[in-house]
Amino acid sequence: MSSDTYEKIRARIRESLPESAKVTGIEFEGPEIAIYSSSVAFIGNDRDEVKSLVKILRKRIVVRSDPTIRLDNELTVEKIKEIIPEEAEVSKIMFNENLGEVIIEATKPGVAIGKAGSNLKLIKKQTLWIPQVIRTPPIESRTVALIRSMLQKERQLQKEIFRTIGQRIHRPAIKKDINIRMTALGSFREVGRSSILIQTDESMVLLDCGLNVGNPKDLFPHFDNGNFRIADLDAVIISHAHLDHSGLIPYLFKYGYDGPIYTSEPTLHLSTMLQLDYINICKREGRPAPYSKKDIKSAVLHTYPLAWGKVTDIAPDIKLTLHNAGHILGSSLIHLHFGNGDHNLVFTGDYKFQRTRLLEAASCKFPRLETLITESTYGGVQDIVPSRYESEKTLIQVMNSTIRKGGKVLIPVLAVGRAQEIMVVLEDFISRKMIDPVPVYVDGMISEATAVHTTHPDYLNSELREKIFHQGKNPFTSEIFTQVDGYQARDDIISGGPCIIMATSGMLQGGPSVQYLKGISDDPNSTILFCSYQVEGTLGRRVQKGYREFNAMTSSGKSTPTKIKLNVFTVEGFSGHSNRSQIISFIRKVKPRPERVITLHGEASKCMGLASVIHKRLKSETRSPVNNETLVLK
Repeated sequence: MSSDTYEKIRARIRESLPESAKVTGIEFEGPEIAIYSSSVAFIGNDRDEVKSLVKILRKRIVVRSDPTIRLDNELTVEKIKEIIPEEAEVSKIMFNENLGEVIIEATKPGVAIGKAGSNLKLIKKQTLWIPQVIRTPPIESRTVALIRSMLQKERQLQKEIFRTIGQRIHRPAIKKDINIRMTALGSFREVGRSSILIQTDESMVLLDCGLNVGNPKDLFPHFDNGNFRIADLDAVIISHAHLDHSGLIPYLFKYGYDGPIYTSEPTLHLSTMLQLDYINICKREGRPAPYSKKDIKSAVLHTYPLAWGKVTDIAPDIKLTLHNAGHILGSSLIHLHFGNGDHNLVFTGDYKFQRTRLLEAASCKFPRLETLITESTYGGVQDIVPSRYESEKTLIQVMNSTIRKGGKVLIPVLAVGRAQEIMVVLEDFISRKMIDPVPVYVDGMISEATAVHTTHPDYLNSELREKIFHQGKNPFTSEIFTQVDGYQARDDIISGGPCIIMATSGMLQGGPSVQYLKGISDDPNSTILFCSYQVEGTLGRRVQKGYREFNAMTSSGKSTPTKIKLNVFTVEGFSGHSNRSQIISFIRKVKPRPERVITLHGEASKCMGLASVIHKRLKSETRSPVNNETLVLK
């Protein structure tokens, strides 16, 4: 887009606004056009003139206070403390200078907001900051605090980044016709390294950028594919935080990517946590990490968090909307709208089309839809997952049987998602005395991931929010859970009495779960209980399949064969993935019905088999591409 075109848009905006708006600047900041005003009455996004401009320009427009008229930060804090009553229990006041917002953490948000928002209106009038009230999380997250501190320190740099991105997003489309191609870079007929390249004649977008959890020797997606050019990427969109979907985002910045990352805010926090942990794991295991903390910081500064349902321009010919995927906290279905409705695509990432104890079921209604790309993790004929009731019943039986024999129950869990789901279940059953009361030890990144969950309670399901907010029963802060710190504590647990141990990694790929397995492997009264998917090639999959020996590392770094004599159980019903029947049910209920369905993220037989059954039952065009294959979507 030439400078003349930018000036034309600015002129159009100025012509459409009254003099009383007192416009001091108009900036292209990421996907938004920001209007800066020195008028108290005009600040905010509820003015009819602004709504009219949004319809005319078909772009997101926000109105912010000019920084020069905002009250000093310290004086603003004093005003807020005067206006908001003490019973609101304000715990923290933070400023986002780039957005002109002051974020107020309070234990009682309703009291802080005031009747009909009276306190917020008064704060805005007296300080010219736009106040946002959020609930004080019961568990402080180190990751969230780190990211907020980083964004505060680098606010000017981030503003410059978003302005550069904005210039690229709002450039005019040159071609009238829309031609769309999809290249499979990773996770096609396999599980891991999720990555899909979407190209039009105008734009290039990457959906997910994950690493291969089960095979570090084949870590990367096919970035050597001739269609992939990092310098030409307009945007990267992340479905959710698990490393096989987000683990290589910083790698892109290491090799020159300078564009935006779009995802939900919980995904930003969780993916950053997992990426930092991944660097530490690589260091402990003596292998080089594919990126550094500096690259993670670059990724954070380039991330533009989006709320579900918010339509956003990400390129001249592509609009993005995220929807709930029900897989883990903040997981999103990615909806892309091309041109003027010429084509619409939904990429599911990982999704759960069933309400769980933690999250609502995945969304299935979209404005338009022609191509659906769906995961196939449990898409095989044999993947008949038991009901949640049956799974919980089995869990109770296995745990009580093990505990009453004097054994220990080891649950290797993914820190994000399955861990919190199991915590909610255990808290419920132990509090109702359905499981014998024993210590429940939580080890690894679980506690930090849980802290992030408590930072974003609005993303949890309605029943859990009701318990936390209105009944005062927060399962995550229950006294039954004990955080484990360090090797010595683990040795004490291993030599101690009956207990339940939740530990990462969930696939026994290093971490405390392997130390516990080594410590209790020769106890026939103990049990290892798998509640999440085990990728092919991992120790978890081998144990699940019946292998009864593995090589454990000693404290001196030597590998020693270790026999497995404990009991091995798998309870499939706690998975965050949809099983075969749920996937088919999802596709049946998706509105509008897609013309084409593409399968990925599953073992080869499952991807192909699912594509075949969808074609037979739903009469849709189906494809199960292989990695490096390119499909023409339009």
